[in-house]
Amino acid sequence: MNRLLCDFRVVGPIQTNCYFLYHEDTRECLIIDPGFEEDTIEEYVRRKELKPIGILLTHGHFDHMVAANEVREKFGVKIYAGAAEKEIMADGAQNVSAQFTSPVTLEADEWLEDGQEVTFLGQTMRCIYTPGHTAGGVCYYFGKEGILFSGDTLFQESVGRTDFPTGSMQQLIRSVREKLFPLPDGVKVYPGHGMMTTIGHEKNFNPFIGAEQS
Repeated sequence: MNRLLCDFRVVGPIQTNCYFLYHEDTRECLIIDPGFEEDTIEEYVRRKELKPIGILLTHGHFDHMVAANEVREKFGVKIYAGAAEKEIMADGAQNVSAQFTSPVTLEADEWLEDGQEVTFLGQTMRCIYTPGHTAGGVCYYFGKEGILFSGDTLFQESVGRTDFPTGSMQQLIRSVREKLFPLPDGVKVYPGHGMMTTIGHEKNFNPFIGAEQS
């Protein structure tokens, strides 16, 4: 029986959650949003004896991808991201890196489309486009395990900010209501910042979205 475990480290000045989703037996591992601190990420991988097989980026903002290239080179794995985020990842102004540090750009190895499914860790992962925080932001859904990595789309009783380039609150709310809320209530939501939540909890208590459904 496949059993996936999820852990995280908070990295960088904006306290980004970098997740490690790994198979309990094989130790194969996906790294989600390696924003900063490649040494912290490497130390965790080595200590847990994990075997990275890929990097998933939920969106192209710098605090979610600064360490991605170093991690890719260190472990010899591919970076996966939403195809609609390609322009943002290639532009230091749009990915906001130019405002906070030196401009950062990044090219993924595999550009995913909305609804595309990829097999990782013996399970099917579905890429769900959720524009709003950025034009090409995505969530990654592992249906068998009931896990969703929501990036900066959906937080515990909150949503991502929309005042950066390509952001739209109207689009973000639509993405959550139409793309995420149809998922089962018990799905665990692992956001880009803050604490884990569930789809059911957000339907009932998210003041930005849940209240609009009643």
